[in-house]
Amino acid sequence: MDFRSKRAFSSTDIKLIQDYGLTLKFVCDTHVHADHITAADELRKRLGSKTCVSKHASLPCVDVPLKDGDLIKFGPFALCVIETPGHTQCSTSFSIENLLFTGDTLLIRGCGRTDFQNGSAEQLYHSVREKLFTLPPETLVYPGHDYKGQTSSSIGMEKALNPRLKDGMSQAEFVTIMANLGLPVPKKIHEALPANLACGKRPSH
Repeated sequence: MDFRSKRAFSSTDIKLIQDYGLTLKFVCDTHVHADHITAADELRKRLGSKTCVSKHASLPCVDVPLKDGDLIKFGPFALCVIETPGHTQCSTSFSIENLLFTGDTLLIRGCGRTDFQNGSAEQLYHSVREKLFTLPPETLVYPGHDYKGQTSSSIGMEKALNPRLKDGMSQAEFVTIMANLGLPVPKKIHEALPANLACGKRPSH
């Protein structure tokens, strides 16, 4: 994922919101990110939106701490909160109608790493297999990002084709895969993580 400043990111979003004549009520983070800085704080200051993050993140800057089963209501719609720990201890997915937003928990033909921020391969396996994969197969999956330019998948496709989590993959096999990824630490973690623990607010110098 590109590492962008919160000011550049939020200015782009604000213009889009204004172009459509919308009101931004909530900013929902799927987890405390380690590779980019959230725009939540800047959007809250400029548009009055409320910041929503899992209660397990224990962040004093959050306006709406989320727990499993909560509904975030806006207009005639409601976003359902699904606790999906594993990538991080506070990872959360959101569903609305037949759409599922998974952050880094479930990616297209993959999943988020589990080797820092109190991640757990065992928890991620259960989050996906026992929560997300119990949704209807036609549910559309929108992950937080994809490294191959893909934008969406479906629960049915991931159950059939995800090499880490597809049907038939045991928890022990999954844990072994995750323990041997050999991924480098995110380059911007030392800047991004402290900022995101303050909902994107950088310390003043």
